[in-house]
Amino acid sequence: MMSTSAFLRTLVSGFIATFIMVMISFFQGGLGLPVVDVGHIMKEGFNQVHVGEPYSIIWGNVAYCIVGILLALIWVTMLMERVPGKWWLQGIIYGLSISFIAGLIVAPLAALAAGDSIGIFYFDTWFIRELIIAGLNMHLGYGLVLTLCLKFAGVKGMKTVAEA
Repeated sequence: MMSTSAFLRTLVSGFIATFIMVMISFFQGGLGLPVVDVGHIMKEGFNQVHVGEPYSIIWGNVAYCIVGILLALIWVTMLMERVPGKWWLQGIIYGLSISFIAGLIVAPLAALAAGDSIGIFYFDTWFIRELIIAGLNMHLGYGLVLTLCLKFAGVKGMKTVAEA
């Protein structure tokens, strides 16, 4: 079982990593890569099923932060003890994994929910390579910052009941 202290430190670490991922997304526009505004994409998905637009960008960004925090909790509770290596290698592995799942499943479904089609690994767009690089940058940044924050906060992964 996770202690309250470890839970709160994981929440804060997930929030910080998500914030850094958002900043990476916006700053990479200066490098000629697309700005991937996930909060806006989520807001559009929420509003797609309603007359008018009842959800503002705030709700899209709140949902984005919650997903980032949930990914941190998934990392600590299920994966951290199973992935070998130091914090930076674990961060790279987790970031690559998230980026792969995002390109394969999450981004295509989120775009469809928002009324657009980008295809699996962005193949329905005219800038496939740039979107893949942008996603990798964002998710590698998330993974590295998350694992660094967790290391700094002293959060250890959870062992399963069978391992304990």
